[in-house]
Order: sequence, then C-alpha cells, then structure tokens
Amino acid sequence: MAILSELVLYPIKSCAGISVREATLTRSGLSVDAVYDREWMLIDEHGQGLTQREHPRMALIVPRLLSDTLELRAPGMLRLEIPLGLPDPDHEVTREVTVWEDTVLAYDCDETTATWFSKAIGAPCRLVRFHATATRFSSTKWTGGSAEPTLFSDGYPILVVGQASLDDLNQKMQAAGRDALPMNRFRPNIVIEGIDAFEEDYADHFALGAARVKPVKPCSRCPIPAIDQASGEPGPDPLDILRTYRSKAAMDDKICFGMNAIVTEGDGERLQVGQPVTMTLAF
Repeated sequence: MAILSELVLYPIKSCAGISVREATLTRSGLSVDAVYDREWMLIDEHGQGLTQREHPRMALIVPRLLSDTLELRAPGMLRLEIPLGLPDPDHEVTREVTVWEDTVLAYDCDETTATWFSKAIGAPCRLVRFHATATRFSSTKWTGGSAEPTLFSDGYPILVVGQASLDDLNQKMQAAGRDALPMNRFRPNIVIEGIDAFEEDYADHFALGAARVKPVKPCSRCPIPAIDQASGEPGPDPLDILRTYRSKAAMDDKICFGMNAIVTEGDGERLQVGQPVTMTLAF
C-alpha cells in the first residue's frame, strides 16, 4: 500500500526546507500554522527573485517555525527572527518583484533583515513576502485551462516525488561509484512510498483522504540537484546519469524528475505522514 512518507515546507524560496509530520493542503501549496510554502523570497536590487542556481549558500539558511516568528539560522550568523503577523497596512512597505516571468506585489522586509541575508549569502539582497492581495497562477497550458494559484514557487503549488524514483537513481549512482543522494536534493513537498519508480509520471491523481493531488507537468531539472544541501557546495552531480534515461521529448528533451501538481479537491484538508495514498493512473 502506498503511503505519504514525507511532507516538506519551504517557507523561503530556495532556502532549506522544514520536514513536518502534518500540514494543511491548500490550492496554493502546503501550509503549516498559517505559514505557506514559498511565502518569502530573496530578491536582488532589481526585484528579481534569487535561487540556489546563482547563490548555492541559500541552502544553508535553515528556518524553524516558532509560535509567532520564523527563526532563521546560517553558519557564522546570529539567529534572526521574522514576525509571522502581516505588516500594519498603515506602515507596510511594498514593491513589485519578479519571479520568472511574473511580476507581483510583495511586502518588503526591513533593513536589518536585508543585511542579515546579504551577509548569509555573500551578495546584496532583500527578503520579501508575498502580498495578501497579490495573485499568481500556474501555466494554464499544463493545468487544462484551470487558474491554479501559487506563491513564489517556480510555477506550481506542489511537487510530488516517489521514493522509488530516488532509490532507482541511487542504484545507478552507486553502480557508477558515486554516493547515494538524499531526497532533499530534489526539494519535493510530498514524497510517496509504495509506488514503482517514476510511476508518479503516469498518475492521473493521488487521493489523500478527501484531497486529490493531480500531477500536471514533469519537473525539468536545473543545476540545483548538483548542490549538496548540507554544505552549499556542488557534488556529487546526478544530472549526467539522469540525462541517460530521464530526458522527456514532451519537455524539449529536458531532464525531468518528479511531477509538478495541483490540488483539485480537498482545499484545507489536513495531511499526515504515514497516511494511505491511493494512486489512479491516467490510462
């Protein structure tokens, strides 16, 4: 029987994730204690979103949810706490920011926060938070025309990976004399155990209680899986091995691992690690 084996929330885009036992599934992504997946993002002086692609040390910024703050730690830095409450509307500072091809309104965090993050990644940056009135949607080309909300994710609210898919890759890595990789290299939100390797590619939907999570687009891979999430340094790189069997013609021969997904039923459903998952294939 398939089970939900891992849930991961990424409060800040491209920083470390938080592995949790329970989370609320929303159309915009996972939520824990009213903190949403990819609710915050680092930007450069032009308002462009930053990721580990350019700044791999972002992997070393580790968040932790406290009662009313988001605690952040990074090597050689004093800890920082960010209030979870939204800014006072009379005193909020906003700016337009860009994540890929989308420009949205965001709250601009303070100078102390900007200084902390700039030192942590070794480059000037600012932390912003998705604005309460902002809207951003996944590409309707892949959602069947449905307007599906997301925050600062690369493009979709949920990323699903089957544990067997990583196991299959690690067998090939070890056969080539390389170390096995942890799942955090691929930064999923939902990990499912008990399905065959890459079977998530062919799922019409996954049922988790009253919720339905529908895979809609293969996740094409950038250099981030080559970054050790524990050190912020490259290696070992799985992409050359993945290229031998995970290039997809429908994605212009890009290397794909995992499936971007949307929530079609069960907005607000509570998910729990260990719960059963039913997969319905698309054929």
